[in-house]
Amino acid sequence: MFNMNEMAGSHDILMITLDTLRYDAAVLEEENCPNLCGGGHWEKRHTPGSFTYAAHHAFFGGFLPTPATTNKSEHVRLFHSKNTGLKTHPYTWQFDSTDIVSGLQAEGYRTICIGGVIFFTKKVPLAKVLPGYFQESYWRMTFGVTNPRSTEHQVNHAIKLLQNSDQAERLFLFMNISAIHGPNHYFVPGAKKDSVETQRAALRYVDGELGRLFHAFRERERPVFCMAFSDHGTAYGEDGYNGHRLAHEVVWNVPYREFIL
Repeated sequence: MFNMNEMAGSHDILMITLDTLRYDAAVLEEENCPNLCGGGHWEKRHTPGSFTYAAHHAFFGGFLPTPATTNKSEHVRLFHSKNTGLKTHPYTWQFDSTDIVSGLQAEGYRTICIGGVIFFTKKVPLAKVLPGYFQESYWRMTFGVTNPRSTEHQVNHAIKLLQNSDQAERLFLFMNISAIHGPNHYFVPGAKKDSVETQRAALRYVDGELGRLFHAFRERERPVFCMAFSDHGTAYGEDGYNGHRLAHEVVWNVPYREFIL
């Protein structure tokens, strides 16, 4: 259990959403993901939203995925808005703003977003909302779901920002990884449609690229607190359902990890 009051201000903070990653797919690939799972296992959690736009509004409001258990009293939230009248744990960091991004900015963090899926493209007003939380936001066509090397391009951009940043400044870097979101069939040669197997292959690719990002963060002066989790899952025909933005356990169950780099 991490004390977020000790992390906020002393650590760089890295938040990664592995867009559309199913919990079952993530667990099946644990042994093949040394960067995301080298120090532990995926925790099964419930997402607050069934698709990217809804889920990320909750995340930035401090509502991260919650443990998939009926005993919610054991769950300690990392973030919580101040002055709500609700009891909070001593380890919970409280922000005095509408969201954790501006809350961290008020604490002296430089806030950066590297987008992936359509809601981060900034091409239309709706797609400017989530990036608009941040002081800096970046999106390129090469970061999107149609590029089979999207994570490579996202990580390259992040590393350039890290290398050009002041070692003394505190960073909050958010990255929305698009590669696991459909279409992902091109990660398995010969596959014609997306499936759990092609999503697993996409996750292996993503983990390999994130290793370079983690290495770049480790070269900075301050330690890094990392949160990596899915915003929602997706259905591949279970009970007749396909896609997400629907109420099915393959959508609501998501993998979650938090660790120090």
